[in-house]
Amino acid sequence: MKPIIAMRLSIPSVLLSGLLSGVAPPAMAADNIVVFDWAGYEDPAFHPAYTEKFGTEPDFSFFGDEEEAFQKLRSGFKADLAHPCSQSVAKWRDAGLLEPLDTSKLTHWNDVLPGIKAMQGLMTAADGTAYFLPFEWGNTVLTYRTDTVKPEEVTSLKAFADPKFKDRVSIGDNVDDAYALASLAIGVRDWTTLSDAQFKQASDFLRAVHQNVRLYWTDNTDLSQAIAGGEVDLAWAWNETATTLLADGVPVAMKKDTVEGLSTWVCGYVRLKGAEGSQEQQYAFLNAITEPAISAYMVENWGYGHSNARGMAAVAPGILADKGFADIDKFTANTLFQSPMPTELRQKMIAEFEKIKAGY
Repeated sequence: MKPIIAMRLSIPSVLLSGLLSGVAPPAMAADNIVVFDWAGYEDPAFHPAYTEKFGTEPDFSFFGDEEEAFQKLRSGFKADLAHPCSQSVAKWRDAGLLEPLDTSKLTHWNDVLPGIKAMQGLMTAADGTAYFLPFEWGNTVLTYRTDTVKPEEVTSLKAFADPKFKDRVSIGDNVDDAYALASLAIGVRDWTTLSDAQFKQASDFLRAVHQNVRLYWTDNTDLSQAIAGGEVDLAWAWNETATTLLADGVPVAMKKDTVEGLSTWVCGYVRLKGAEGSQEQQYAFLNAITEPAISAYMVENWGYGHSNARGMAAVAPGILADKGFADIDKFTANTLFQSPMPTELRQKMIAEFEKIKAGY
């Protein structure tokens, strides 16, 4: 059976409803900012201070993955803020898509977790100019149905390529998570130094995984529905997936102690060149999402870590332990950190992953 590739249009929710109803959609407010984001992050609970201050929500437009977002921005799409992740920041910056951040206007700039601050080339460029405000971090981890898969069957990430799981596997339609999985599976934890031979080995592993793939997921809804519906037993998924499924009573678990480890990523917000919204609103949004009070909601409801160290320290220890964040200072242990990589290597991954998904 060929894999079912999930697809989602990158259309703002305010526009999508109008298109589906046949009614001309309303124009976005001229006096509001536009946030170019992953679906789901329009959640008002992430920025209550912004809504309270301005009496309205920001306008949101969505992308399916960062390469799609990158190409759309390069083609002239206009927004004020965007939400890339660690491995893409340098590429966006080098392409001239970003405006510097004025850290004096960022209330919680100095509260970012030390482990994130230590990621070279992430928050600031080589000359010290700031471009990226971290927001959330988490893992891409082996996730499985506990009623159909035994823990001893998934002690290694190589299980994704095991023929016994043919047509029962899902990994993200996301080049970064795919090559994080493949790099770990071949024993590499620093993908910035991936050799040509290791790149081939990782790609060959993804080709083997492709034989088992039922679904290349694009967002948590796609994947959660497939797991809950019994289509998928084994997934390479974000923390959010297990968190939401368990809340719905679906028997799943995350396997964070596989032999090879897991992948850790950091995402956040950037200011975009050509932005037409007010800087006051841009910085108000950035300050709202990084308030310490957001940490508990992020951990409990999404299963991710928040970038604010003070906020994370205030989360109940039992909740942190339940979500796998008991020792925040060591969250990078036994992990491949999706850190910024050479642009040439990432482009190579993108091209190869497209071939793999097409069956070549």
